[in-house]
Amino acid sequence: MSIKQKVDLLDMVQQILKLDPKMRFAAIIDPKGNIREGIMKEGKTNLKSQKEEEHFCKQVAQRRSMRKEFDESLGKVRYVHVEREKVSQMVVYTKKNIVYFTMEPEIPINTKLRLITKIKKITSDL
Repeated sequence: MSIKQKVDLLDMVQQILKLDPKMRFAAIIDPKGNIREGIMKEGKTNLKSQKEEEHFCKQVAQRRSMRKEFDESLGKVRYVHVEREKVSQMVVYTKKNIVYFTMEPEIPINTKLRLITKIKKITSDL
């Protein structure tokens, strides 16, 4: 991977975190579930250990491949939203990668949908 690509991914992740003050974490994950770039927003504490984060990202990639079997009948997945007590987890699929981000749980759904639209634009080249 070239240095330019790495900087671009870092910039994308930073742009995502800047979209809303309630954002917590953003990562770009490859199809195998490896974190290509990931940042916890300054001032936020991670709810998972590094090992748990890596394991979770592997599962996100596995779920993508599992969902693909329904693409023909139901259409492609636009985004995945999991609402937990402590955090909202969002996943957006790009052509070759996965964008995973978390935010505080009390954000209204219309705000989340606006964020997803912006994140899709930021990551459209992935």
